[in-house]
Amino acid sequence: MIFTIPNLISAARIAAVPFFLWLLLGADDPAAAGWTLVAIGATDWIDGFLARALHQVSELGKMLDPIADRLAIVAALVGGWIAGVVPWWVALLLLVREALLGAMTLYLARRTKTRIEVRYMGKMATWAVYGGVASFYIYAGTGWAFFHWWSWLYIVPGLIFYYVVAFQYVGDARRLLAEPQAPVISD
Repeated sequence: MIFTIPNLISAARIAAVPFFLWLLLGADDPAAAGWTLVAIGATDWIDGFLARALHQVSELGKMLDPIADRLAIVAALVGGWIAGVVPWWVALLLLVREALLGAMTLYLARRTKTRIEVRYMGKMATWAVYGGVASFYIYAGTGWAFFHWWSWLYIVPGLIFYYVVAFQYVGDARRLLAEPQAPVISD
């Protein structure tokens, strides 16, 4: 099923990424960009919850959700690095992880025609990264000290868990690659 409520929410999250970038780089409003990132992150949880509650889990949804996360996070990191909102080393560590796991995911999909299931810790790490990065934006736009401290409270464990789960995903990929593959039948 393609047109489900969760899939539409994931599509809206993807569509919000250019708006987020416009707020940051076009309108020069990092606080509004940060609040938009909060909304993108919050709807990440909502689409998954609704998919399970409404029995609308779909293969398309399983693809759209992580794509929306990756697009939003990469846009927030690259845009934040350019605008000087996110510390360069935080952006670099997160972008390296995204690039390596993205390459691994594409290789695995091409080689085995499978994908790695999202781990709960991965969801929590993504949530922490959303919270930390969005707080950097809100602090840059408002100067409110609370968001400065909040950003570090979220980004430090987010970075740690992001890398811990990355190693778990590498282990998952190794196991999938070690399994005997069924022959691919082409028409």
